Amino acid sequence: MAAALALSRRHLGRTWPNPSVGCVIVRDGYVVGRGVTAPGGRPHAETEALKQAGVAAKGGTAYVTLEPCAHQGETAPCCDALVDAGVSRVVIALGDPDPRTAGAGIARLDAAGISVTIGVGEEEARELHAGFLCRITLGRPLVTLKVAASLDGNVATASGDSQWITGALAREQGHLLRAENDGIIVGGGTARQDDPSLTCRLPGLRASTPVRIVCDSDLSLSLQSKLVESAGDHPTWLFGAEDADGERRMALEDRGVDIVEVPRTSDGGLDPYAVFACLGERGMTRLLVEGGPTWGSALLRAGLVDRLAWFFASVALGGDAKAAVGELDLQRLADAATWRVLSRSVLGDDTLVMLARQG
Repeated sequence: MAAALALSRRHLGRTWPNPSVGCVIVRDGYVVGRGVTAPGGRPHAETEALKQAGVAAKGGTAYVTLEPCAHQGETAPCCDALVDAGVSRVVIALGDPDPRTAGAGIARLDAAGISVTIGVGEEEARELHAGFLCRITLGRPLVTLKVAASLDGNVATASGDSQWITGALAREQGHLLRAENDGIIVGGGTARQDDPSLTCRLPGLRASTPVRIVCDSDLSLSLQSKLVESAGDHPTWLFGAEDADGERRMALEDRGVDIVEVPRTSDGGLDPYAVFACLGERGMTRLLVEGGPTWGSALLRAGLVDRLAWFFASVALGGDAKAAVGELDLQRLADAATWRVLSRSVLGDDTLVMLARQG
């Protein structure tokens, strides 16, 4: 199962709307087949592992990180493929909450006389498939907020100087985070001020740039910005208000930008719940949030951040610096969200702490 989970991690950010599932088939103590969900979501992991195993799958054990699907799509259900291949046992880390499967895959295996074991590696599988689970159960992607801050929780000096607050290894890890997510989102202010490209620039992973998303209520992003000029090379979605200027919309669409309309809030901005629900409807499972404290704080206040990727730089900036998190409107300590540490990584002189929101 550990090998199947490692396979699953390889394609995070590349298989949506499907989960990145890993499958390993073992017979007589030897691995005879390995598979992981292919980019774009097809073929599924079980199909790939069975293809590699061939006749050696008969009488073997399949280790799968998520319950084999039971619905007919572009290909036959994976649970039927395992039955037809003649495996004798299937070990499943985690059940699939998708209503089209939701126990039906396990039931079909059981009905065919195949021994089924559930729950091996469940905790790790639940984290790996958290994006898929979030989209199925909440209708939106798993949201990870990335923060690069000083030891005392600031992102820039009083004058606004912030590049580079972290070192090269931390920045490389930030690009890996981009590759492991389906989409990367920033606010319109960050897009206009920083003119980012939002691409993954790690060697070997340049093709893994996620969908680039900007929330820009008035569609005011410059036509000469890096995001617009490269929209033909990388999918770029711009969320704007329903009453935004029609000529601006046409000009952006002519350059390859996908415009998505959502309602405004009472303060004239965009409703983040509507934005994330729309992303869920489009099949997105994992979303990385980058940008400034205003955007991140708004999402924290709304309870829309599921994971924190907090990079601690080995520097202190003092009380007059710009804080990483803005006002959260908290009156009591008991009202503050609590976070569970998932992992800690030392990256040169910097540290990355990955946290999951509790409750």
